[in-house]
Amino acid sequence: MTHKIAIIGLGIMGRRLLNNILVHDAFEPVALWDPSEAACTKAAEEAPGVPVVNSAEAAIAAADVVYLACPPVPRKAYALAAAAAGKAVFLEKPLGVDIEESRDLVEKLKASGVPAAVNFTQAAGKALATVQAAIANGETGAIKNIDIIVTYPAWPRAWQVDADWLRFRAEGGYTREVISHFVFFSERILGRTELVWGKASYPADPALCETSVLARLENAAGIPVNILGTVGGVQPDRQEVYLTFEKTGFLVGEFYRLYRSDGGAWTELLDPPADPRRVSLQAQLGALDDLLQGRPSALATLDDAFSVQQKIEGMLAES
Repeated sequence: MTHKIAIIGLGIMGRRLLNNILVHDAFEPVALWDPSEAACTKAAEEAPGVPVVNSAEAAIAAADVVYLACPPVPRKAYALAAAAAGKAVFLEKPLGVDIEESRDLVEKLKASGVPAAVNFTQAAGKALATVQAAIANGETGAIKNIDIIVTYPAWPRAWQVDADWLRFRAEGGYTREVISHFVFFSERILGRTELVWGKASYPADPALCETSVLARLENAAGIPVNILGTVGGVQPDRQEVYLTFEKTGFLVGEFYRLYRSDGGAWTELLDPPADPRRVSLQAQLGALDDLLQGRPSALATLDDAFSVQQKIEGMLAES
C-alpha cells in the first residue's frame, strides 16, 4: 500500500522528510504547504513533481496522512483539522509548549480514532533497539542512572538559522528541540519519570530562549536521569547520553552512534552510516508505515510525547 502524504511546514525538517518520502516505497507526497512563499519555493525546487497547494486545508484534503513540521503553536489546529477529516497525523516534536493545550490535543486525537504519532527520531533507530535488546538478554544488569549532556557554542546551530523561531523562548530553545529527544530515549529505557527539580537560565532579553538548563528526573524506582545543557563560548557541539548499568555502560553520541564499555575504553558497536539522517528518517517512515498498516510501531505515541513535554516545560519554567 502506498500512503498519500501531505506536508504542512516546509522548513528544514519538512524538506528533509520530503526528500526521504521521495525515495520510500510506502509513501507518495501529494501536497505541500507553508505560509512562507520562500519555503514553498525551496520545496518546489527540491521536489518539482509534488504539488504546492494554496492552503493547509487543501493539503489535508489531498492526503491520507498529514505530516506537521510547522512550529509548535499552530500545530494543534492543523492536527485536529486533519483528524476531523479522518486523516492520520504525524507530528514533529515537541508536541506543544502549553501543557493544557497539549492535554486537550491528545484527548481529542485519541477520541478521533485516527492513527497518530510523534517524530522522535531515535524511536526506530538501531541505538535504542540495541540497548533494549541487551537489557532483555540480561547482559546489562540493573540500570543505575542516565546522564544527558548537550552543549553548543551557539543556538540555533548554523543549519537551523532559517528557522528563526528556534531562538525565542515562546516556542524554541534547545531543551525542547534536542534534550526532548533524549528524555524520550530515557523513558523508553526507564519507563515514565517525574521532574524532581530543574533550573533554566535565560539571557537579559526576555524574548530569547534558555542559555543553560540543569535538571533531575527520577522513575518510580528512584533511578535518576541527570541533565546538563549549555550554550555559548568556544566548544564543539556535544550531544551525549550515558547509560550506566551494573555490568556495562552505553554511550549514545550524536543521536545514532552507540558505544559500550565494560570498564575500559569505549568500543563503537554500530557502523556509522554515510548519511545518518537518511538512515534515521527512512527508519521512521518504515515505522510510520507499520502504524498506518495496523502493525506494531516503534514510533512515539501521543502519551509518550505528552510525558516528555511535561518534563521539558517543567524544566523551562523553573528559572
